[in-house]
Amino acid sequence: MYEIIEKRTLTPVTKVIVIAAPLVARAAKAGQFVMLRARSSGERIPVTITDFDAEKGTITIVVQEVGVTSKMIGALEVGESFTDFAGPMGEPITLAGNGHTICVGGGFGAGAILTILKALKDKPGRTTAIVGARNAELLILGDVLEGVADQIFLCTDDGSKGYKGFVTGKLQELINAGETIDEVIAVGPMMMMRAVAGVTTPAGIKTQVSLDPIMVDGTGMCGACRVTVDGETLFACVDGPFFEAAKVNFDELVRRNRIYKDEEADALNRYNSECHRPVS
Repeated sequence: MYEIIEKRTLTPVTKVIVIAAPLVARAAKAGQFVMLRARSSGERIPVTITDFDAEKGTITIVVQEVGVTSKMIGALEVGESFTDFAGPMGEPITLAGNGHTICVGGGFGAGAILTILKALKDKPGRTTAIVGARNAELLILGDVLEGVADQIFLCTDDGSKGYKGFVTGKLQELINAGETIDEVIAVGPMMMMRAVAGVTTPAGIKTQVSLDPIMVDGTGMCGACRVTVDGETLFACVDGPFFEAAKVNFDELVRRNRIYKDEEADALNRYNSECHRPVS
């Protein structure tokens, strides 16, 4: 059950994985996520749904290998199955789609905006994708996104491809040029989403961000993923994952996400040591 039927390497640290999950695929909508566990010795983590096909019964995810769990997922091969796989979870994103919507994807976030852009194709407005990474080697899915967005801008920190600078720099450039922007949707690292909010809030542009705090069960029972939005405590798993960026307390969220950094680093060191231990 939940067998991997396709796997591709996008970058040295990023994989795209297609999973047989017919019930999840039939119910999935843009902006939702799945909770999964690679094997019994691992932990459950939320992963945004990159794509879904109800007819084929498949769910596609993009995983960037940064910690133990993501490395476990990346190590699974075609024919293997996930120990746990639950979804779709969270609320689907609400899309107006009547004007110009810009979807910003940083790093792995490029995969997360694909379903959103596909959903916007059925609406009368136009779309722009801004995708960024540290360098050209780490850019993902630009060719796929080009097929669903009306226009796309690629950004690299070092200028090795496209715009030289952060995605926020390109976004600010469009705003300064007088581009009509009705909504921005941003998915990626927490610091990137906070930076996007810092650009769009002064300009009065409605902005939604997908929050990814620490999450244990994904059903609102554990309370680990609580976030403060407009002064109110909400749960990212059941009230989100998308929230209005201008109302999110990013300072609190960043602090909470750093709570287990030391433990995560220790776990990664142990995992790497075990994986490279000589076979006797």
